[in-house]
Amino acid sequence: MTTIIVLIFILGYSAIAFEHTIRINKAASALLTGVLCWTVYILFAPNKEIVSEELTHHLGELSGILFFLLGAMTIVELIDAHEGFDIITTRITQTDKRKLLWIIALITFFLSALLDNLTTTIVVVSLLRKLIKDDNVRLLFVGIVVIAANAGGAWSPIGDVTTTMLWIGGQITAVNIIKMLFMPSVVCLIVPLIYLSFKLKGSIDKPGILRKLYKPTLSKKQQTTIFFSGVIVLLLVPVFKTVTHLPPFMGMLIGLSLLWIITEIIHGDKDIEDKHSLSVVHALRKIDTPSILFFLGILVAIASLQSIGILTISAQWLSSTLKSDSIIVLTIGLLSAIVDNVPLVAAVQGMYNLNHYSTDHFFWEFLAYCTGTGGSALIIGSAAGVAAMGIEKIGFFWYLKKISFLALLGYFAGAMVYLFQHWWIG
Repeated sequence: MTTIIVLIFILGYSAIAFEHTIRINKAASALLTGVLCWTVYILFAPNKEIVSEELTHHLGELSGILFFLLGAMTIVELIDAHEGFDIITTRITQTDKRKLLWIIALITFFLSALLDNLTTTIVVVSLLRKLIKDDNVRLLFVGIVVIAANAGGAWSPIGDVTTTMLWIGGQITAVNIIKMLFMPSVVCLIVPLIYLSFKLKGSIDKPGILRKLYKPTLSKKQQTTIFFSGVIVLLLVPVFKTVTHLPPFMGMLIGLSLLWIITEIIHGDKDIEDKHSLSVVHALRKIDTPSILFFLGILVAIASLQSIGILTISAQWLSSTLKSDSIIVLTIGLLSAIVDNVPLVAAVQGMYNLNHYSTDHFFWEFLAYCTGTGGSALIIGSAAGVAAMGIEKIGFFWYLKKISFLALLGYFAGAMVYLFQHWWIG
């Protein structure tokens, strides 16, 4: 049974990794893998009721992550529908390459911490297409955006799916992860920026006059209200969890409901057609549902490996072979550049429980940093990278040649800062 499940998982994971080659959406592969793993498990199990109870238990934990993502993605779509992000983008008028690089990178870094690295990458890359005419220069900026988005998401409990998973799982707390990972994440971005600043010269050529296109039924006041309401809601999610001790997805859902009420009040006097495109209902239809189903499928598959004990055996092998927590986590971080960091973190959560490493332990903090930033080393190593690749058609080997070295510089520099910081604080 164990061999069959592991084989199914490997085949399914391979299908996910080679999604563009086989032309099958990774969500379909993940769902099929997850269901087949549990099907084999229950067919070979002597007590099928226990297996069903295990699945129900795992699904209860996973639903928190899925509902959190659902709420966050809907809020972002609603802000975008009201063109709220243009409040930031229209204020960027710099043409000097070096200065613009730093501006874009820092905006991406902090915006990623507030929203998430995937959404931020999509927004900023779309902005760059309006700002930079030269393809080669723009692609270089896009590569830095991927590094900045992943670095920015690593230190925020809502900035990266893996950090969110660790937060929801109780391995880290919001305040502590911000305190401990902010400086390493800054260094992870600053080092590539400094290196690249010596390479860039001159000014950018804009593709044309930037024009702001407002919807005829949308006022400036409404645009600003929804933007700041959405950002405040996202910022208050960690506060809600700290005060109430309820799971983070509850804070996200109450935030979504409040924003839903605000939009209904604001657009109450509009006709049905204009109101529809600015409503939460419309935003719910536009969110990336396949991504949510992908997370469900891969996390369910990981849960099956946890239930049959494979993850425990893997943890014991890692510990006995590498012997150092620092080296183990650094290795896992680099592996996240080859495979998706979501299942990697899910696997590690199954390998090491809170009895092994308590909440806010060095291991969990360092894991959040490494898996959040290690994926920048390859274009397929993170959701931000995959999004950028899809929008700009970035080649795998182009990224490997131009960006991977910069990403690794930042990754190891930030890791050294974290290790020194941990040693200094004790």
